[in-house]
Amino acid sequence: MDFPRARDVAPRLELIDRTGSTNADLRAKADDADGWPHLATLITRDQTAGRGRLDRTWVAPAGSALAISVLLRTLPVDAAARGWIPLAAGAAMAQAVAAQLPGHDVAVKWPNDVLVDGRKICGILAEATSDAVIVGAGVNTAMATDQLPVATATSFAALGVEADEDLLLAGYLEALDGYLSALAATGDAVGSGLHGAVSARCATLGRAVRVSMPADRSLEGMATAIDAEGRLLVLSDGAEHAVSAGDVVHVRPVGT
Repeated sequence: MDFPRARDVAPRLELIDRTGSTNADLRAKADDADGWPHLATLITRDQTAGRGRLDRTWVAPAGSALAISVLLRTLPVDAAARGWIPLAAGAAMAQAVAAQLPGHDVAVKWPNDVLVDGRKICGILAEATSDAVIVGAGVNTAMATDQLPVATATSFAALGVEADEDLLLAGYLEALDGYLSALAATGDAVGSGLHGAVSARCATLGRAVRVSMPADRSLEGMATAIDAEGRLLVLSDGAEHAVSAGDVVHVRPVGT
């Protein structure tokens, strides 16, 4: 597949047969702003040394998943607003996945794991360079049920759907660029509409959660909202805590 739709969106798109990490490959090219402009994209169906959040490894059998790395140069001037980029990527990918899975519940576990019917289909990792951000995503496309790494994972194939990778990638890039262009123009996630879009897709809100945080700390409570800085607000022992980084587990729905 030559990805014609996605090539209409990305100013440069390269498909690599096999690589260790598309994020690492794109980082090595990031200094070439002319050759690798905003929204330039690397993809592969065979990534051997991918990484997820919290330095977890991300490995999938060759041909079973699509690894995507996008170079972002249209960024908010305010560095604090750039914290919204990983959340924007999660919302954009959820929108692209949902377009191919009608009848399924497609949502995001804060900050950016994409879930289908409560199971993870895509993980996202954003990494900053000196003047850009690289967003990596791994989508379980053709992964068979017996290839899924954990019981809480899923894939298009496991759901009985053949993913249109070109449509998926084009939809993701369009949505991501739209969210970030609005954020860069306003500098404000609320005013740009990004806060509302992310909150509407977030399956974590209204759930009892357990959050593992840096320094071996943990927090249990009810996830109530995402604040203007992109932090998850958790009500615990009568106090509201703002979580900027952590591993979230959905414990149970509210009221159960």
